[in-house]
Amino acid sequence: MTERPMSEIVRRKPVTLPAAATVQQACRHMRDQRIGAVLVVDPQLRLLGIFTGRDAVRLLADGHNPAHTHLAQVMTRNPEHMPPTHTAIQALRLMHDGGFRHVPVCENGRVLGIVSSGDFRAQEHARLDDETGIWERI
Repeated sequence: MTERPMSEIVRRKPVTLPAAATVQQACRHMRDQRIGAVLVVDPQLRLLGIFTGRDAVRLLADGHNPAHTHLAQVMTRNPEHMPPTHTAIQALRLMHDGGFRHVPVCENGRVLGIVSSGDFRAQEHARLDDETGIWERI
């Protein structure tokens, strides 16, 4: 599972928004798509930042109005990212070491997708189901 290249795991159509979008818009996308992060990009899909649920909590705790706050003001700028040639274990290590749950996948400066720690949990559950089936047949 963990030696698979990112190109097999990465979510190909990540939710992207421009830096001028509001936090409220980002949160609506996150709610509607049931995701934990939005990638902030320029018109050429170059990664500018990432906005996550943790950022939303911090924003609200500080008393900012999400309808009037732009992503450019609160996003994490220049987030860690990786190319699609890296393996799943490299993504997991990056997330663990950095203390975050989402990694944008970029190639030649452009966003291709995003992976989250939850993507790997689903794979582990599927693998466990497969292994359980094997043991039940033995």
